[in-house]
Amino acid sequence: MPSPDRGTTLGPELSEAVSRLRRALRRTSRAAQGSEGLPLAQNELLAWLADHPRSRVGDIAASLRLAPNTVTTLVNALESRDFVRRSADPDDRRVVLVTTTDAGSRELTRWQQLHDALVADALAVLDPADRAALAASLPALDHLVVALLTRSEP
Repeated sequence: MPSPDRGTTLGPELSEAVSRLRRALRRTSRAAQGSEGLPLAQNELLAWLADHPRSRVGDIAASLRLAPNTVTTLVNALESRDFVRRSADPDDRRVVLVTTTDAGSRELTRWQQLHDALVADALAVLDPADRAALAASLPALDHLVVALLTRSEP
């Protein structure tokens, strides 16, 4: 739980700016992909699996802070499109592991390239000083991510 005495005006402003950026990226991504694109949650699960191949649903849920049944629903949807595969854990046949397929890896690459292109196009219309300010802020944003994740670990 955040401490109220440590709040600054930067916290709410930054949180709101990141939320607006995320919504704008989601909206423009949906428009660029049309009906064939995956929902953001499915793309994020593919991205997580790219970094954590052969994962248990429970481990995915814990790491992403989602309910296991939510992860199961996402996996079901991705499996129906052949983007992930379930297999038994060779060490414990009761455990199911989720792995990204080649098609899932290609879909993730396509999604990442689309996002990169959307951001690059938007950056191109910004003033050079704004682009420089954004570039200069990247290390601080990475530090903020680490601070948030460190504070939220059980």
